Amino acid sequence: MSTGWSWRYDRYDPARERLVEALCTLGNGRFATRGSAPECTADATHYPGTYLAGCYDRRTSVVAGVRVENEDLVNLPNWTLLRYRCLPDDGPPGDWLTPDSGELRHYDVQLDLRGGGLTRRLFFQDAHGRGLRVTHIRIVHMGETGLAAQCTLFRAYGWKGTVEVKSVLDGAVTNAGVERYRHLEGRHLTDHRTGFEPGGVAWLTSRTVDPGVRIALAVRTVTHPACPVHTAATATGTVQTYRLPAAPRSSVTVVKTLALHTSLDRPAADPLTAAVGSVGRASAFPALLSAQRAAWQRLWEQGEPHVPGEAGRILRLHLFHLLQTLSPNTEELDVGVPARGLHGEAYRGHVFWDELFVVPYLSLHFPEVAQSLLLYRHRRLPAAREAARRAGAEGAMYPWQSASSGREETQELHLNPRSGRWLPDFSRLQRHVGSAVAYNVWRYAQTTGDLGFLHSAGAEILLEVARHWAGLAAFDPGARRYRIRGVVGPDEYHDAYPGATTPGIDDNAYTNATAAWVLARGLDLVAELPDARRAELREQLSLDDEELARWEDVSRRLHLPFHRGVVSQFEGYGNLAELDWEAYQGRYGDIRRLDRILEAEGDTVNRYQASKQADTLMLGYLFRPEELYGLFARLGYALDDEMWRATVAYYLRRTSHGSTLSSLVHGWVLARQKGADAWRYCEEALLGDVADVQGGTTGEGIHLGAMAGTIDLVERGITGLEAGADGLRVAPVPLAEIPRFSFTLCFQGHRGVRVRVLPGRLAVRVPASPQGPLTVVLPGGRRFAVAPGEERWFRL
Repeated sequence: MSTGWSWRYDRYDPARERLVEALCTLGNGRFATRGSAPECTADATHYPGTYLAGCYDRRTSVVAGVRVENEDLVNLPNWTLLRYRCLPDDGPPGDWLTPDSGELRHYDVQLDLRGGGLTRRLFFQDAHGRGLRVTHIRIVHMGETGLAAQCTLFRAYGWKGTVEVKSVLDGAVTNAGVERYRHLEGRHLTDHRTGFEPGGVAWLTSRTVDPGVRIALAVRTVTHPACPVHTAATATGTVQTYRLPAAPRSSVTVVKTLALHTSLDRPAADPLTAAVGSVGRASAFPALLSAQRAAWQRLWEQGEPHVPGEAGRILRLHLFHLLQTLSPNTEELDVGVPARGLHGEAYRGHVFWDELFVVPYLSLHFPEVAQSLLLYRHRRLPAAREAARRAGAEGAMYPWQSASSGREETQELHLNPRSGRWLPDFSRLQRHVGSAVAYNVWRYAQTTGDLGFLHSAGAEILLEVARHWAGLAAFDPGARRYRIRGVVGPDEYHDAYPGATTPGIDDNAYTNATAAWVLARGLDLVAELPDARRAELREQLSLDDEELARWEDVSRRLHLPFHRGVVSQFEGYGNLAELDWEAYQGRYGDIRRLDRILEAEGDTVNRYQASKQADTLMLGYLFRPEELYGLFARLGYALDDEMWRATVAYYLRRTSHGSTLSSLVHGWVLARQKGADAWRYCEEALLGDVADVQGGTTGEGIHLGAMAGTIDLVERGITGLEAGADGLRVAPVPLAEIPRFSFTLCFQGHRGVRVRVLPGRLAVRVPASPQGPLTVVLPGGRRFAVAPGEERWFRL
């Protein structure tokens, strides 16, 4: 299926074509195009899609008699569409050829990770033995962020005549890539205009309905040999028709070069003028291809983990898709982390808490990109403050799902495909997303040493999230503890108590513990700010000593529930019924989406001790054991290795892993414990999208958090690497399946630091630079200084 630097599919299977399209998506951090067959428009098998980062549109739909609004990442016009058929001299015209035609004899799709290209090779042969070999080579340019190109070669076998080719720019597209969203309004483009320019250029402009982003695509089609073109405009696109000579032992070529510009671009310009100008200046395909490879080489040098074997090949694919969604080109954009990349329409392109799994990697390799993602959150701080105010709360309440404006975009209804019923959706009660944003702010600053950001935008985010938690916590005189009620935890299954008439559960352990952590970091930050900035922020935020005293009190007295010697997922979790896991697995096989199964039976997962994904165990993902135990101790609770191991084992037996993030977190936690099953979960995380473990979801868009998280699992999880004020902490917890690997990182001004891990040994090399020595902290607190230009080896 794959080699070290390529991902390959050598058999056409309509059932997996959507998966191939998603995993063969090409992008540059600004826009991406799914790896769909150029011959096909959207149907039950194929789904072409091009998505521009940050380009959303809001529409209203009527669902189950209720008017609902949804903001979607817009599927842009299809620039790749190329229709062709054979016109032999000695016979009637052939049919328009597609992979689904009965004449397909060979199919091969190869994704080039090293150079960022996608090659499709097809061979068609009719009943008379006349053959046509077709090769498509596509790129979305990493260096020229407005450009993409597709080169198609045709070669005839056993016949002479012409190949009729239609180069189409198709604006008749909708958002229809996710079956369960079909009831929602999917038409997001309007006001189509088309035209042609000299040099084989066709153009199409349109705009989104709301807020009215203007979009222009210009496509230059060039054939070799050159031949006359017949142009035609439709209501929603353009068609350029060519007839190319075909004969054995000779090839003909059609190259489509795209320029994409919108009113979101900076500096502002007329999108159509910019697109036509860009495509007119674009280099020929060989030069574009060469520049594409050079741009990708630079990214690989900066970001690639060197891991041997199949794990390394999959990690390389994961990094490839991460960098196609979030690359150095993203730095100048006002965008967050789309949970499904720019690869499809699942989750409507929204931004969740998945940055929690993405920003740590970027901070170590592409810190400017990491900062730009945090600035996306900072620009939406006013919206988070307004959301808190409307909820009668204080500070900043970040939405569970975010898109363009920062308002809450979580759906109010969701469809259970098993039962066909539309159900209330209370996932917006996942208030812990604010802690994820604050956590990334703090960790980014620790990794990069970027105090300028931490003391400016970062401080405003972190302090306002801390204020929200302090205000949301209500004091319970009977328990002499603060409580946070009416939330939903990372588990997502439990959105109410059994028989309750109001949604939400109380004192989710993850929510409360991370709230306490944010409050403690907020106090630390206020104390370390320069005097002038501290005074400015206290005035700006109306932050007085009385409020800071409350932060201190809440950070030490938030309630954490326990039952039967383990940390409870939430208050009352231990009182829920036990599920007969064997019976349900025997009945349904795959029970990852246990919530849907139970609802279809007329039951509810709220009644059971069953989790969709890691919830309490997320604490073991965010914090090293000593950090976690210290956090609990600050709250007045004793947590040690024995109780934590019991807690991990308890939830492992009660988790259905209905999210790709679940196996990642469990693998990470077990690796830190040197648990026997660690690799099983790590491997499942690696295969999540490659093998479509969730059963059909990858075709709707890859899982970006899980992909980034697997790379981070190797680089930080297995090495125990953590950046802090005292230096670069390293405490490897080796996995036998990945005994040796290396990677480079950035740390507090040092760039290109090379870390090599071998059985029982570790090396750190610091490139020559004007920076001072890098401090490495090994287990037991052993500290070593590695000078610029030096490599040091350590025994573990």
